[in-house]
Formats: sequence, structure tokens, C-alpha cells
Amino acid sequence: MTGPSDTSVGLQAGAAHVDITPPAGVHLTGSIAEHRPAKLVWDPLYARAVVLQHGAVSVCILTLDVTLLTEAYTSRIRQAAAKKFGLNPDAVMVAATQTHSAPSLGRVMLDDDFPPLPDGCDWLGGGEQAYSTWAADRAVQAIGEAVDNLHPVQMGAGRGIEGRLAFNRRAVMRNGRVGMPGPAFPKPLGPTDILYIEGPIDPELGMVCLRDETMRAPIIIANYTCHPVHVFPRPIVSADWPGALANALTHDQPGARALVLNGACGDINPWPPFDPDYVEDYKAMGAMLARMAHKVIETLEFAPEGRLAYKVRRIPIPLREVPAEELSWARSILGESFEPKWRDEAHTAVDTDWMTAASIYSVYLMHQRSPVLDYEVQVLRVGDAAFVGLPGEPFVECGLQIKLASPARQTGIVHCTSQYVGYIPTRQALEKSGHEVDTRYWAKLAPEAFDMIVEAAGEVLGEVFCRRH
Repeated sequence: MTGPSDTSVGLQAGAAHVDITPPAGVHLTGSIAEHRPAKLVWDPLYARAVVLQHGAVSVCILTLDVTLLTEAYTSRIRQAAAKKFGLNPDAVMVAATQTHSAPSLGRVMLDDDFPPLPDGCDWLGGGEQAYSTWAADRAVQAIGEAVDNLHPVQMGAGRGIEGRLAFNRRAVMRNGRVGMPGPAFPKPLGPTDILYIEGPIDPELGMVCLRDETMRAPIIIANYTCHPVHVFPRPIVSADWPGALANALTHDQPGARALVLNGACGDINPWPPFDPDYVEDYKAMGAMLARMAHKVIETLEFAPEGRLAYKVRRIPIPLREVPAEELSWARSILGESFEPKWRDEAHTAVDTDWMTAASIYSVYLMHQRSPVLDYEVQVLRVGDAAFVGLPGEPFVECGLQIKLASPARQTGIVHCTSQYVGYIPTRQALEKSGHEVDTRYWAKLAPEAFDMIVEAAGEVLGEVFCRRH
């Protein structure tokens, strides 16, 4: 790790971003069973890194404007950061912003043991190897540039509330099942099939600002909770609202860098189910959040000291065992060859039943290999603020419970870190139905996962913040 190690230097920070925009034709993850090759770029994608150093301790937060990432690529990035820059792998938080208008790093839709796909069909697994490797290497470059930019800073942290932009997406219908309201308002009477919305939101906008000797804030870390799906499902590359927020925070500050962390948004969308005047606009969302962010920044008190710490705990979470009838159905659909069943002659859309069966069978294959998943809970301490990294897509209730129990003055939840493990729903949600809970490769953890993760996160936070039991 380059840079001074004398504790008298105080807190230092450096930031950088490196372009990871894909070329035309690369598959944009988010669509299930359909090939969505990139055709246009509305705004570039970035790997954004912030490195902080205080004395002998350094931590790194890296965000990638991608949909999802796998453990293999996180390990590639961490090991390179350790070898090249001296960072402890456990001190490197790697997070996907989860924009649905970007590729993924690695195979996230099918298990690695699923029978080989035909040539040119890597997209069925959700990621393309050539892009994934290139983007991961570019991410390491961003970390290196952030290390090279280390300079003394003062830190301030605070929060604001913006509750008009994100909405719980689990609508309990009059027939008892759960649906996902979309951006289109049913006219003229509204969504009369919806009985109620199942859960809460997290309206908190968390802010950490790092001010330099010019009394500017060249490094800003923001944390908000909402699925970035404004541009989806069009074949357009976009960083969605996280990118729009980062741009809005820095557009009038040459050289400034902003990094946006997405929270526990497994059941949170930007689409209001009861607003007939809603207009899809990711830039407007970014601008509204930026206005609140600037209000928060104006209230901050800055200090040159900021204790840094990090800790990772890996917990064995049971995988679901696929019910016998579901497994039998999946095998009957897949057949002996496992060849995809196409909906078109161009092989750009696979049969929905085939994709569902392949996803269920992937859970079975994963369970056969090991009945438990090694799940990583990561906590970074930056002064009095904590960032809790949670793989997968935890429901917002998970993040809220962790915040309630946290000893930190300010706690930010960061989802889609380190490895993709699917949704993490509440037990109450699992008693119903819906995209996030029906057994699929993106919904494969046992019901106890939610409580295990909340408990482990609370314990690690207590250890990092030296809470006495």
C-alpha cells in the first residue's frame, strides 16, 4: 500500500473512476430468457473506487455500474488489489449498483454445473466472459488510481430523508397472490386488483463527504435504496439513477468524484403503484437526490480524524431443497439433452418454461454440490459511519433491522456485494408467492437466511465498533 503510514498524518482518501462501458452487442443482464444486446449508450458505465487510509489501516469501496457480480470476479479484483496495492482482501468492498441496463460480471442466471450451452449462448447464463474479465481488470485500475490520489482529508457524515422516489414493489392482490406493479398506471380506475402493499421502504439518503484543504468536497459517498430499472428493458446502456446521482453531485466541481451505494432494495422499485401522473425519468431521480444531498452536506461538521476498521464474517446458510414435484417438472421440460427450446428462429429468446426449468434445476445442482452456501457479511468502519456489505438482494426489511440494531452513528447498507446469491426475502414474504420468493436460481436460500444475516451483521457491527455485550 503506497502512501504514509504515520498516524500523525490523519485521514487520507483518494478516488478515481474508470470507464467500463461495453461495446455494442454485449448482453445487458436483467431480462430473463431474452437476449438484450447493447445498441445505444445513454450514459457511460464506470468502476468507481474510494480508498481511505489512516495510519496502518486502509479500506477500499469499489462500485461497478453492472447488474450483478459473482464471487470469482470479486476474488480476482481483491487478489489483484492485495498484490499490487497492499490492500487486505477483507478491506475491499466490491459492489454492483445493479443497474439493469448493463452487463454482469460472471454467470448469474444458471449454475456453473449446468450442462454446456450452445456456442454463442453465454448470455443465457447472464454474463459474457470476455466483458467480465475486461471490466474486472479495469476495476483494479480504478483502485490503483485512487491509491495514487491519496491526500489528507477531513470527514463529515450525515443523512437526509427522501421518500418520494422509491416504493415497495410487493403488491398483495385480491386473490392473495403477489404481483409487481409496473410504471404504467391502469386507467381509468387505477390498480383495483391491488389490496395492499406488503412492506416498507428505506427513505434515508446517507452521506459521507471528504473535504480537502481547499474546503471543497472532492469525494462524496452517497447511499440510497432503490432498484435501478428506469431504463430497463430497452437495449440501452445506462448507469440509471446511481449514475445520474453521481453526475449531479460532481457536475459543478472539476475533479470531484462521487460514489453511489445501493441499499437493501430486493423489494423496492422506483415505480409508484398509485400515481397516475408518474413519468419514468432516471435523471430526475438523480437530481432530486442530489438536491437533498447538498442540503445534508451543508449541515456537516468535518474532522481530520476518522477511525478505519473492517471485518468479514462468512456464515453457512442452508440452500433450499427443491421439492420433488418441481424437480420432476423441470427434468421433463429440459429433457435428456438440456438443449434450449427457442421461441424464435434467430435464437434470441428462449422458451419461458425452459428457462424456469433450467433455473430450478440449477438450484438442485448447487444443493447437490453442497447443501450450504458460504455467505459473506462485510463491515467497513469509516469514522462513526458503517457500511454493511450484503451479497444478493436483501429485502428492505433486512436493511432496516440491521440499522435499528447498529451501534454506529450512521449505518449504510450495501447490497449486491462480493457474490450473487439471489433474493433474501422475509419469512412472511416466503409464505406468499412472487418473483422474489418462488424457487429459482435467483431465489435459492432457505427461509432462515434472513434472520441469520441480520444476526450476523449485528454481531460484526458490534465487534467493529467495540460494543460491550
